[in-house]
Amino acid sequence: MTSHLDATGLECPLPLLKAKQQLNQLEPGQTLRVLASDPGSVRDFRVFCEHSGHLLLESSETDGIYSYLLQKQ
Repeated sequence: MTSHLDATGLECPLPLLKAKQQLNQLEPGQTLRVLASDPGSVRDFRVFCEHSGHLLLESSETDGIYSYLLQKQ
């Protein structure tokens, strides 16, 4: 089961902070799909996953909307 978070319209660092809050509620192995419109979120999510140990399974952009698929470790 994948949880979803729509963080479009939010500026840095809010998309990452809301994603961290939602990840805290998941069990290891569960995934979270995050949608964001802030271009800075690309770096934020990559660095967050590198430091937290969570996996960034997907990262894409379509028409200014960034989509991330995170897996809690």
